[in-house]
Amino acid sequence: MKAFRGRPGIFDSVTVTERRAELDVSDLSLSFGGVMALGNVSLSVTTGELLAVIGPNGAGKTSLLNCLTGYYRPQKGTIIFNGKDITHLHTHELVKEGIGRTFQNIELFPGMTVLSNMLLARHIHCKYRLGAALAFLPSVRREEVAHRLVVEEIIDFLEMQAIRKKPVGSLPYGLRKRVELGRALALKPKLLVLDEPFAGMTLEEKEDMVRFLAEMNEEWKQTMILVEHDMSIVMSISKRIVALNFGEKLAEGSPELIQNNPEVIKAYLGEEAVI
Repeated sequence: MKAFRGRPGIFDSVTVTERRAELDVSDLSLSFGGVMALGNVSLSVTTGELLAVIGPNGAGKTSLLNCLTGYYRPQKGTIIFNGKDITHLHTHELVKEGIGRTFQNIELFPGMTVLSNMLLARHIHCKYRLGAALAFLPSVRREEVAHRLVVEEIIDFLEMQAIRKKPVGSLPYGLRKRVELGRALALKPKLLVLDEPFAGMTLEEKEDMVRFLAEMNEEWKQTMILVEHDMSIVMSISKRIVALNFGEKLAEGSPELIQNNPEVIKAYLGEEAVI
């Protein structure tokens, strides 16, 4: 993976195999009582791709992400990640498989600092046991330094040096969103799932986030699934788009094809817009 800002980077050691993120979702269905959240949704993501999932409110976007990250269990269909069936794995197992996520509603620890929140994400990479940690053996100290270097480099990349020791609860909403992205990156995910990362941000904050995501995808070849309502952002950074409506896949294709698709226009703007 290419170094941040051209410097020798911690992420240089990530191999092509470790970055592999091949996702295949087939006929995924999810219902809550008599309400269908997803109906036979199929999609795929290839390594290095930035796939956007769009749709009106209630289209099933977050339900899809919740199935991919283990928060919901679909009643039908399969989710294959790098050749392994992960349909019914628990959330912590999916994190170990290499799937990281940010949330529509921020899920940080407000009383802890930015640095501490991000270091928490490194727990899945800890190799030492409790006894060694209690004794704080040299091997533990070396590993802790390595984890700290990864987190510090992400802080540098996301331009959060000035807030690294501030409690998350004291930060404005846009910066909390950036911290949550940083925590997800600290997992070193193969697939990064982003649930409305631009929601509640100012224009300047959105521009910064677009720049970060574009560099991650273009320079590091980070594989991402993005759910977002801001169509100008979606059209500018995504390579392929899947449109959902009422839990079903409405259309799939390039940004150019999607923005001119009559069914997508109808779902967003109504019948009169198509006419």
